[in-house]
Amino acid sequence: MVRGMRIAVLADIHANLPALRAVLADVDGASAEAIWCAGDLVGYNPWPNEVLEVLRARRVRAIRGNHERAVLSGDASWFNELAAEAVRWTRIHMTPASVGYLKGLEDRTRDTIADGTVAMFHGSPRNDDEYVLPWAASEELVGIARADVVILGHTHLPMALAYPAGIVVNPGSVGQPRDGDPRASWGLLDTAGRTFEVRRVPYDVEACAKEIRRVGLPPELGDRLYAGV
Repeated sequence: MVRGMRIAVLADIHANLPALRAVLADVDGASAEAIWCAGDLVGYNPWPNEVLEVLRARRVRAIRGNHERAVLSGDASWFNELAAEAVRWTRIHMTPASVGYLKGLEDRTRDTIADGTVAMFHGSPRNDDEYVLPWAASEELVGIARADVVILGHTHLPMALAYPAGIVVNPGSVGQPRDGDPRASWGLLDTAGRTFEVRRVPYDVEACAKEIRRVGLPPELGDRLYAGV
């Protein structure tokens, strides 16, 4: 078993290639030994195939989020209209290789290393679509997950909460932050110290917003990136 791993934790990339590239440059500078991603690789932004190719090439350990499940099934009935339109656009533009990649992902994953068990969910260990907001999280999640480190995504809000039984973390969103900070967000997990550092990285928001408009996605999806909401 490996002891003392440094894991780069990503979530909610949402097909934002400029943000992903900026984050990966920061990840490389932090000397992370592995990269995990807690789902929502696609949706909202205009580079689904390019993002998936980067994740594949970097051997990122990724799981599916609600946007991947919607893209694969075609059912976006419970999404708001902007998200549903992005799902429909993504389904049209996905290559067969990208669809195959998404089909091969798990909905949740876990690994046991010398420092304990790390479990990753898009929503929560209770429900893959549950929003666990920072102010509503609790130590109960550690027990339900049966893990020392519980990684979550979905909310686009970073958090790092420590309890006697373990930690619950969310790296925030690479591709569509919603905490009022437009910079891409990711987290660096140190399994030995059981610590989690949230890191922020600037990227070319204008390039992303411009491409959203050019390809015919709702312009509101680009507008929100400037404010990180």
